[in-house]
Amino acid sequence: MEDFFIRHTDEFISSGITLLVVVIVRFLTNKTIKKVGSISDLNEARTRLVSKYFSFGFTTLTIVAFTLIWGVNVRELGLILSSVFAVIGVALFAQWSILSNVTAGIILFFSFPFKIGDRIMIMDKEIESSGAYVIEDIRAYHIHLRKENGELLTYPNNLMLQKAVCVISDEAPENEGSDAV
Repeated sequence: MEDFFIRHTDEFISSGITLLVVVIVRFLTNKTIKKVGSISDLNEARTRLVSKYFSFGFTTLTIVAFTLIWGVNVRELGLILSSVFAVIGVALFAQWSILSNVTAGIILFFSFPFKIGDRIMIMDKEIESSGAYVIEDIRAYHIHLRKENGELLTYPNNLMLQKAVCVISDEAPENEGSDAV
């Protein structure tokens, strides 16, 4: 057992450094996401959701790094990964809209063109009843929009990026020249 540790000292040191770097970067990323969420006055659930996405990405990168550090045969690993990705690719081809909605949700989080409680109007010919909607909730795949008559519209995130969206201000415009007689 002692011989195992002596032979693999470099791998243990590299693994420790990798783990330390990932933990620090993950902590800083989560802190940045929370800061962006609080500065932008975004919903706590949205902030946690984006943090989970980044945590999943960091976990995947850590597994790849450990695989490379511990000397897994890259050719065999490449064969396994290509087979797995082929199956996943075929399975996800039918579900491309889910991935595009999740990606759009992350983009909407960081660009924050609108937030929960804003009144918006979507310029989409396919929506049967046009008019103003209030953003009730922004989720991973879709946005809940409520019309003044109580009608609830669930609208995909990716369409929020593709269609023109007007944020309606409740404030009346000030007339600077209204003092004229």
